Amino acid sequence: MTETKPIRAKADDNVVFVGKKPTMSYVLAVLTQFDNNKEVHVKARGRSISTAVDVVEAVKNKFVRDAKSQVAIGTEQVEDETGRKLNVSTIDITLTK
Repeated sequence: MTETKPIRAKADDNVVFVGKKPTMSYVLAVLTQFDNNKEVHVKARGRSISTAVDVVEAVKNKFVRDAKSQVAIGTEQVEDETGRKLNVSTIDITLTK
């Protein structure tokens, strides 16, 4: 008898992870998520935090003027290639219509 894997629900459909792409790429991703959701999470770590803030400000000031934002910050502990533990800052900005 074959083993069946449960179908994984897309719990992170309304999450945009910010990285090294241009800011407007993430703005487009957030606007696309707003088509299907009333709430979108913009998440980033480390040096990408400033880009995440720019994305949220661009969305709020130019595209979805009635959007409200809520910010949660934190720290994650990660290991580098040598095994040292590093603290990395994180941000989760929740945008709601």
